[in-house]
Parts: sequence; C-alpha cells; structure tokens
Amino acid sequence: MNLADLNKVALAMVTPGKGILAADESSGTIKKRFDAIKVESTEENRRDYREMLFRSTEAMSKYVSGVILYDETIWQNAKDGTPLVKLIEQSGAIPGIKVDEGTQALPQCPGELVTVGLDKLAERLKKYYERGARFAKWRAVIDIGGGTDGRGIPTMTAISVNAHALARYAALCQAAQIVPIVEPEVLMDGDHDIDRCYDVTQRVLNETFQELRVQRVELEGMVLKPNMAISGKKCAKQAPVEEVADKTVRLLKACVPAAVPGIAFLSGGQSDEDATAHLNAMNRIGGLPWKLTFSYGRALQAAPQKAWSGKAENIAAGQRAFTHRARMNALASKGEWETGLEKKVA
Repeated sequence: MNLADLNKVALAMVTPGKGILAADESSGTIKKRFDAIKVESTEENRRDYREMLFRSTEAMSKYVSGVILYDETIWQNAKDGTPLVKLIEQSGAIPGIKVDEGTQALPQCPGELVTVGLDKLAERLKKYYERGARFAKWRAVIDIGGGTDGRGIPTMTAISVNAHALARYAALCQAAQIVPIVEPEVLMDGDHDIDRCYDVTQRVLNETFQELRVQRVELEGMVLKPNMAISGKKCAKQAPVEEVADKTVRLLKACVPAAVPGIAFLSGGQSDEDATAHLNAMNRIGGLPWKLTFSYGRALQAAPQKAWSGKAENIAAGQRAFTHRARMNALASKGEWETGLEKKVA
C-alpha cells in the first residue's frame, strides 16, 4: 500500500468546489427512478442516461471530482465504443465503484440489516483497479426505530456488525490501492427528531472509527460519507437549516479524527435544495479540520432524469439540469451558495 498516493486521491475527491456524483444505483433502484419518468429500464437506456451525464462537459470538468459507478456501468462502453470509465477520466474526474452487494436481514435482530459482499472482494477490487477505479464505496444501513416496537432499533448488534464490515472493506480497499468511501448511513425515514438522529449517528460513527483503528485502516487514505444530523421525514417538527448545520458540525467534531481528508455527505432523501442549503451552511461555519463536500445521487440526478425522460432530443436539457445542480452544490462546498441562484437555471 502506498499511503501517499491514496491520500492524494482522497484529497482530490474532496477538492473545494467539487463533489462526487453517486451514479451507482442498483438495477432495482434505477428501475424505480426510470418508472417515475416512464422509461423502460433496459441496459441500453441505463447506458444512454449515464453517458449523457458523463458527457456533460461543464459539470464534469468544473464541479465533479469523482463518479461512483455500479458494476454494470464500469464495464459498459458509450455508443461510440469509448469505455464510460474513459469519459470520466477525460473530464478530469476520478472513476469509483460501489462494491457492496446490498443488504440481508440481520439474524436475531428483527427489522435490521447487515451489508454483505466481503467474500471474494479482494479479487474483485483487483479487476476494478485494472479497469480504472481508484476509489470504492460500501454502504451500511442503520435504521432508527419508531413507536413502541422500534424503541430498541438500532441495536448495538446492528451498529457493531455493520461497523466491522465497513472496516474490513476499507482495509481490503487500501491493500488494493483503492481509496475507500466509508458510508455508515443512519436513515431519515422515521418520525424521530434531530436529537435522536444525533445520538444514534454519534454511536454509529464512534463504533465505525473504533473498528477502522482495530483493522489498521489508514485514516489519511479514506473519505467518510455520513448522513447529516437531521429530523426524520415523518417528524412533525423539521429542524431548520442552521440547526442541522450546527448539530452536524458539532457531531463530526466529536467523532471524526482530523486525519480524515474529507467528508462527502449523502443526501439521504432530502430535497435537492435542502441538501444544498445544509452543506452550504456547514461550510459557512468554517474552521474545520476536514473538507466538507457532497456525494449525492438523487439530489444531483432527479432534475436531469426528469428533463431527459428517455428522449434523445432532450439530452441537452438533461445536461443543463445536471450542470445546474452540480454547480449549486459546488458553490455550497465553498459556502458560496444563495437561494437566489436557484432561479438562474443555466
């Protein structure tokens, strides 16, 4: 393992004014997205859609530092035969790959999940590296239970096994000269308030970094992809932007060592504008030991998907929508975004 090279890639991934495009939706997830815009989820349509994003020259060269790909996509070629990985490299962005294989029910813990995919991961990472991937992603999913039944969720078991798997994945990545994105996602689906989210996320991050140390993961050669401290979607009282920013920064300062080069947030189901506003408010606080940027999927792609709607004649409109969202989040990664800019669509 060459830590200097890993650190260089990690720092490039969190360059101020740029962020990571999460284009790694599983076949099932992208089918749901395509169903919403009445597009059939064929291999060719998925390829055409992602090619449209990767050929958005302005967005890719100015605002995107890296792209997380799904296994299908990393092996695909554009319509003219150019590997999609090459399109990403030509724009100056770094290709990455999602390597987890989804979730399974966690034994003895009803309603909780564990992420799988460690078997044969070392061999898979070698192939991905040869194809051009320089970073990887593994997502752990932690739910917050609501009501009387879910009071015990998350269990310490769920937090512990997912943190252990994240750290094993990260160690394997670094051994393969690939920067791991460590993604412990505390879901925002419930009716919990921001303080409950804060407490659970604190437990999850503390356990994750404990496991990373135990498994000798070099913190300078990784990127953290956490959720923000935020109210659950069904919570009657939604915390305002400033509270989300203040509490998230306080949480990260308490849990994330300064050796980590950067933090690239997931959007986790927030609206496009909320995800941008929260990131912007955090960067306005300033004086942080790590770079704060975005690693958004839906919050970057919902607008271009709708504009494109599977029609070749809408490619330019899709690219404009993608460029606008990428630019808004790039400004937020420097604390330079304002609501008024949303109206000035490219």
